[in-house]
Amino acid sequence: MTEATTAKRAQLQPPSSNVGVVGWLKTNLFSTWYNSLLTFILLGMLALTLPPVFQWAFIDSLWNSSAEACRNIEGACWSVVPHNFRFIILGFFPEGQEWRPILAMVLLLGLVIYSKERSRWKKSLAWLWLINLIVMGTLMSGGVLGMPVVETSQWSGLPLTLILSFFGMVVAYPMGIFLALGRRSKMPAIKTLCVVYIEMIRGVPLISLLFMSSIMFPLFLPEGVTIDKVLRALVAIILFTAAYIAEVVRGGLQAMPRGQYEAADSLGLNYYQTMRLIILPQALKIVIPPSVGILLSVFKDTSLVVIIALFDVLKTTMVTLSNPDWAGYSKEAYIFLALLYFVFCYAMSSYSRRLEKELHTGH
Repeated sequence: MTEATTAKRAQLQPPSSNVGVVGWLKTNLFSTWYNSLLTFILLGMLALTLPPVFQWAFIDSLWNSSAEACRNIEGACWSVVPHNFRFIILGFFPEGQEWRPILAMVLLLGLVIYSKERSRWKKSLAWLWLINLIVMGTLMSGGVLGMPVVETSQWSGLPLTLILSFFGMVVAYPMGIFLALGRRSKMPAIKTLCVVYIEMIRGVPLISLLFMSSIMFPLFLPEGVTIDKVLRALVAIILFTAAYIAEVVRGGLQAMPRGQYEAADSLGLNYYQTMRLIILPQALKIVIPPSVGILLSVFKDTSLVVIIALFDVLKTTMVTLSNPDWAGYSKEAYIFLALLYFVFCYAMSSYSRRLEKELHTGH
């Protein structure tokens, strides 16, 4: 390489102030005078707030002590979590049988992680889900292989939250797709039914559906006929979520150019083949971001079942704080609960971003 070539390349390199850390700071934090002013204001606010919070949370805190020891400190009492961890996570599940909901959660989360790879999206995966759901249901309810029966009224804590949210998502999404297709149907009866259902469900809050499923619905059943409360809550969540998914999917269907339908007609494809092979794969790819937003809302909205006396992970935390020994440490308990929700929500949103990137959404 000649000296002239080296000198020419050196001249073509960007200024050192525009690359690396210095370039990032200049572009994002100090690009203009008002951005620089806002940066200094935020840094000042952080300098005032972070040290006291750090002192309270880590330096003056206790992590595994009794409630009496916590009363003599000025920092956080994180001991409320380890001392009540079993009840917060598993609730009223019988003692000595804790391995069953723990194993069921491990199977569910393991199956979700296994299903992340698109190369595994085959019919065999559907059978694997079905088998695992039967195993998880057997572990939770018992009655076989010497496991004592556990009524659904004792299903509580994190297992109940995961059951309501994941089963709600899995059932509501395909139901929402059918509702979206029905709303765009050329058959007046089907279109009218789908429109009425979607608009009626979207016009009421989830709380009202939970009240209907828990209080009003049993009044219409014949005498002596009862439906499990957990199942009723799950149906309410599914019906509510499906209506919102339907509108999101309908937006994706309307974004499809007319040429896609004409191309399918030219190939001689019928309606089912057109939707399965051409339209839906593209439409569902487009609506990944809003769909994930709704599914995240479903996961967080399962906390509303506390109003119908179902003890999800939020309710078990509230019951823990009703104990006079731990009543004064709600901040620590709710921070732990917020972190728990954040981990699951961040995992779902992170996977959605990865899926968008793999499918080249928006390009």
